[in-house]
Amino acid sequence: MMPRRPPLPWPRLLSRRLLSGGDCSQPVETVELLGRSYPCDDFTNVTPRILSRVGRNLHNQAHHPLWLIKERIKSHFYSAYVGRWGNPLFSVHDNICPVVTVEQNFDSLLIPPNHPSRKRGDNYYLNRGTMLRAHTSAHQRELVSSGLDAFLLAGDVYRRDEIDATHYPVFHQVEGVRLFSEREVRDGEHLKLFESGGRRTPEKQEVHSLEAVKMVEVSLKQTLSRLVHHLFGADVEVRWVDCYFPFTHPSFEMEVRFRGDWMEVLGCGVMEQRLLDSAGAAAKVGWAFGLGLERLAMILYNIPDIRLFWSQDPRFLSQFRVEDVQQPVCFQVSGWSLPLLVLPSLSLSLALQPLSKFPPLHNDVSFWLPEEPHLFTVNDFYELVRSVGGDLVEKVQLVDQFTHPETGRRSLCFRITYRHMERTLTQQEVSGVHQMIGSRAQAELGLTGRFRPTS
Repeated sequence: MMPRRPPLPWPRLLSRRLLSGGDCSQPVETVELLGRSYPCDDFTNVTPRILSRVGRNLHNQAHHPLWLIKERIKSHFYSAYVGRWGNPLFSVHDNICPVVTVEQNFDSLLIPPNHPSRKRGDNYYLNRGTMLRAHTSAHQRELVSSGLDAFLLAGDVYRRDEIDATHYPVFHQVEGVRLFSEREVRDGEHLKLFESGGRRTPEKQEVHSLEAVKMVEVSLKQTLSRLVHHLFGADVEVRWVDCYFPFTHPSFEMEVRFRGDWMEVLGCGVMEQRLLDSAGAAAKVGWAFGLGLERLAMILYNIPDIRLFWSQDPRFLSQFRVEDVQQPVCFQVSGWSLPLLVLPSLSLSLALQPLSKFPPLHNDVSFWLPEEPHLFTVNDFYELVRSVGGDLVEKVQLVDQFTHPETGRRSLCFRITYRHMERTLTQQEVSGVHQMIGSRAQAELGLTGRFRPTS
């Protein structure tokens, strides 16, 4: 466990500065989002670039690759699990607002107050009490409280993270929950869900009977094995790895063997009974799982860069316009072109160029950390780079660290890779962005420049 880092002066300045369009003379005191106003405070760290992504709902845009994956998962559950009257057993919820309370995102899931996942440097806070959800699990309790026993939840989630081809501050998840009453899991007249005087072991929670947990675990693993066989093919190999989540026990990660490598595709487990008790479902036990849509889409559709999901380029989106969501798709990066009638807004030269094959530009930036190094986290720098460079930035790597032998101060050097998804960048335009990153890092993060504008 890590102690919570004290609030920085930078995010407060950054939020007011950026939310007002960069004009410090006209600070704003509220964040306007989806028709509501949220007061800013010393925890506010959401930026206009992130706010611009809220409401895009890529998972609900027809023929978008994330929509395709979501629809494949939904159709599988609709067809494979049917209630006694012939209706789908699982309901689907894919349009719930991503603005949640801190209590929803953490406390409702039994995440301790000092848990590192709560860190300000890892999340987007509108203020101390409100944030953009970091996982779809933030809605588990409210949906269970509404009386649902089996549901899928899809939505956009937000986390401050590193910058590379597989990480983006906004991504999309699908959550699944299934609850069972004693009648549903009873084996003859002998199986009981709960026991008194029990103790927590690696196999079960204190209040659960071992027999009931094993039946729930079997149901969970069978359900998810069927899902990945539906997505990856009947011959895909699956294995289970024990892990830890605050809101499930026992907990597992599922890995599949794909193209010769084992890859983790989802996390799951038996829901903590305290969570169900607080949601008014104390007489039931259940399982839950969560998976990332981008991760699945990049694997299944051969998409090389996570930034592509936000592209509006027809050369990308047209490849996923299929008549049947189950139809195989393999994204083609090169070796094809589109006629001009499909691309009225693009020039002929651009229309004939292969997407995302434009050359990268590498620029280094170095700086001394503040004398009080706990006032800086790497995610602060990543977020500043995203705010300035946007999707021109393909990757940020820490390439060198140095500690001064006399003063003890540390210096970091990052290599920033710039690459446009649709055209060739020039060093001149990249230099302007790079220099702004350096200037902003000094002014807003308390860094002392050892900047190298170009490499």
